Amino acid sequence: MINYNSPSALKVFLEQEGLGMRKKFGQNFLINPQIRQSLVQALEAKDEVWEIGPGLGAMTKLLLDRGLTVKTFEIDNGFIRILKNIFSQEKNFSLVEGDVIKTWKEQPPSRLKPFLLGNLPYNIAAVLIADLIENRRIFSRMVVTVQKEVALRMTARAGSPDYSSFSVLCASAYKVKPLMLISRESFYPQPNVDSMGVLLENSGRDSNPDIFFPLVRSLFASRRKTVKNNLSAFLSSRIGEFQQGLKVQELCAALLKENTINEKERAENLELETFLSLAKSIDNVRILK
Repeated sequence: MINYNSPSALKVFLEQEGLGMRKKFGQNFLINPQIRQSLVQALEAKDEVWEIGPGLGAMTKLLLDRGLTVKTFEIDNGFIRILKNIFSQEKNFSLVEGDVIKTWKEQPPSRLKPFLLGNLPYNIAAVLIADLIENRRIFSRMVVTVQKEVALRMTARAGSPDYSSFSVLCASAYKVKPLMLISRESFYPQPNVDSMGVLLENSGRDSNPDIFFPLVRSLFASRRKTVKNNLSAFLSSRIGEFQQGLKVQELCAALLKENTINEKERAENLELETFLSLAKSIDNVRILK
């Protein structure tokens, strides 16, 4: 059995198996058993769990021991071999091989919204979460370990320096809460940054118009510009979706008035509800959807 808590034991095991940690995959084992248990408990999973980046299976074992159905996503061929050796006899275990950014889309939606747990590689964390939300693959709960800076963006509120389009995106589908700060000493190999565990609980919002996501990104595209300027640019780029002859500046002014947005305001100070309301207003006047 692998000793998941000992850097020296993990190093020996990797050497014996002819494996190494590949920097391009952002691989770091979470070696603190208390934190692993806390993350699994916070997930409160009841049935199917997607686990992203299982590595050698430390968290996988905890999930299976709880009687859960676990679908793991792993890109590293060496780790895939180890996972198969350890868990292939577990009837509730399945493994999806390859880059999760590509492979998750091949998984059919479940009848019930599954849960997601992931010690996410730093280089894909924000991209993966955004991809899932924008493609409306929403989970009952997600518990993820991400770089501290990413976690601050995920949990940021309007008016704070970390508030971004990613903050709005996360809040559009989930109630987002920080769980714990995880020091770099809790990982092997030790990264250069601290991490945070984050809980995302399904908020029940699933009727956002398709234009919501590109609108939010556009309004944050130039942070120093006002909402009016960014909105005008956004409307101009999609003018073909509106009634012929419609003047962008007039439409922009009407939309701002309808949603009680000061034309000198900036996106970083707008609440989620304002973005949603503005997106619905725009959607209502589009002729091409």
